[in-house]
Amino acid sequence: MTENVIEIRNLHKAYGSLEVLKGVDVAAPAGHVVSLIGSSGSGKSTLLRCANLLEDSQQGEILFCGEPVAWRGTGMGRHPADRAQMIRIRTNLSMVFQQFNLWAHMTILQNVMEAPVTVLRRDRAEVERAARGYLDKVGIGDKCDAYPAQLSGGQQQRAAIARALCMEPKALLFDEPTSALDPELEQEVIRVIKALAEEGRTMVIVTHDMAMARDVSDHVIFLHQGLIEEEGTPDQLFGAPKSERLRGFLSATGNEVGAA
Repeated sequence: MTENVIEIRNLHKAYGSLEVLKGVDVAAPAGHVVSLIGSSGSGKSTLLRCANLLEDSQQGEILFCGEPVAWRGTGMGRHPADRAQMIRIRTNLSMVFQQFNLWAHMTILQNVMEAPVTVLRRDRAEVERAARGYLDKVGIGDKCDAYPAQLSGGQQQRAAIARALCMEPKALLFDEPTSALDPELEQEVIRVIKALAEEGRTMVIVTHDMAMARDVSDHVIFLHQGLIEEEGTPDQLFGAPKSERLRGFLSATGNEVGAA
């Protein structure tokens, strides 16, 4: 049986009186791509940030490769109890954000190398070889000495993906990786994500791009108001949605229900 890299059980997350996640179960098996879709405010990005322990959740279990996160406190006072465990999980779940988050004062190569060298304490020469390889992989190997401001948005996002890959993570987490990009630049990034999916990388992707979710995913989850309204294979969700809410969402996003 394939091991789940990430498993979330009955997760609840609130900001004060606003309950954003109301009991969600998600599993991302090794080598699989799971996409989270839904309207703005449905809890998709919050779920991703909770999985990576960037946000504290109030109830439920989070397991990384079968290992449960240790918690201290309850409810709004609940936090990860083991800092070393939290750092280990975060470094194995590399996050790619919507806004790239590259350091402006560093070259692209330095951006990609920084965390493996300073956080993982890996050998600098070995990291540089890996970083150059990953920049080649995402198609910007010629931009090693450029600074982020000298790159297009699509190139910056591909640099952010190379940076995530250079951590050699167990899984990649993408939070709306194409939503800040113009359509033509968006396609550059989608091609990279598709190539990673074909390699068998474990990925969880929050996306507004239904075509990408259909093309790259093994499993798609439709969130609505903090709950999973429907989930299944791309063919099931996009080809034969059961939920009226999902049908309405797909129609509103320009995706004809039942289309191939």
